[in-house]
Amino acid sequence: MVKVITYGTYDLLHYGHIRLLERAKALGDYLVVGVTADGFDRARGKINVQQPLMERIEAVRATGIADEIIVEEYEGQKIDDIRRLGIDIFTVGSDWKGHFDYLNEYCKVVYLDRTQGISSSEIRSEKREVRLGLVGESKILNKFANESKYVNGVKIVGYCSSDDSLLSDELKALPLRTTELEMLLDSVDAVYIISHPSKHYSQIKLALERGKHVLCESPIALTFQQYEELKALAQKNQCVLMDAIKTAYSTAYYRMLLLAKSGVIGDVVSVDAVCTSLSDLEAKKDSSDWTNTWNSICAWGPTAMLPIFQLLGSNYTDKVITAKMDKQHPDFDLFTKVSFIYPHAVASLKVGQGVKSEGELVISGTNGYIYVPAPWWKTEYFEVRHENPADNKRYFYQLDGEGIRYEIVSFLRATNEGQKYLYISEEDTSAIIKLIEEFNSNRISI
Repeated sequence: MVKVITYGTYDLLHYGHIRLLERAKALGDYLVVGVTADGFDRARGKINVQQPLMERIEAVRATGIADEIIVEEYEGQKIDDIRRLGIDIFTVGSDWKGHFDYLNEYCKVVYLDRTQGISSSEIRSEKREVRLGLVGESKILNKFANESKYVNGVKIVGYCSSDDSLLSDELKALPLRTTELEMLLDSVDAVYIISHPSKHYSQIKLALERGKHVLCESPIALTFQQYEELKALAQKNQCVLMDAIKTAYSTAYYRMLLLAKSGVIGDVVSVDAVCTSLSDLEAKKDSSDWTNTWNSICAWGPTAMLPIFQLLGSNYTDKVITAKMDKQHPDFDLFTKVSFIYPHAVASLKVGQGVKSEGELVISGTNGYIYVPAPWWKTEYFEVRHENPADNKRYFYQLDGEGIRYEIVSFLRATNEGQKYLYISEEDTSAIIKLIEEFNSNRISI
């Protein structure tokens, strides 16, 4: 029996894919198809993949051509698979000609001509380009605009800002520059908002009323009632309302969550997250204008809450919120600690813009713990540690653009297919907003 293997992403499976699989099968008696995992695709720079791994696997399975389907997850796996499965022929499209010649040492390599005029990239590009507007007063807008260049199907057309002093010359050269949100909304399909949290509710409401999709830095609103109103409005007008926490789109963070939930460290009994910074506050010390300054609970709170709520849920039985407030700006917390009690677990978060601490994440379980070093919110690396150090394992995943470009891809996909694939659930968003609302009314000041 002649065994053949081929690999691909198989995103938006089309006739070209099917024809290539048929020709691969014709080379032998048994065809193994390797479907690349989401994380491996990202590491290779393929960030516009529209379908999750399981959908792509099922699409390949539905063709009835593959005798066996495997998942490709790491560099060098092809050699391992060829040896492990006893492969006689490796085949791939001719656009890779010469790239896999090194596999001739292990089996025969065949390059197949691709079906002309058909590609997943072309299918994706046929979808209408989303015109995106930027809203807010933050240097992060520059980073967001730069990361959008890596994503097909989105075009930054302008911005609305009451203070564009932090914006790059490239953004300032955009044809549409305004301080009036209504003017921006007339020319866009969607907006990315990173204005002060006190403005989020009114700006999001206006955008949704105009039928525009919204990607907003967390917190989306400062009260749960406001969020419920915005969520209902988005549903009524068939718009996407998406929470923007870039950490959720980091490959390392996502893999870490899956491992923790899989039981690799036993039952999770504690989650401790720390996020602090001083740079933004240092720049404000001599300034009388704190209008656009985010306090610690809004700037860092959503990020620190994310692993707690995604691992333990939001049904905690008790909590204690303790904050050190700035004397000159009573609404600004220099440092905040929140302790949670769950029926079978505990958690804590520490956030600060006026106090510095080690920004690590520790997830403790009955059989070990997961350690994510500082700055954990944009890490490429974490460790699973056990009582016996010989059982410890390290995980490395490439992180491009701090997760922002993957966040944009997810947002575009949501605008095309709805919100069912969002990495941050409505329950997570609700829990974040509820805690920030409670911070404003029920905190202990020190």
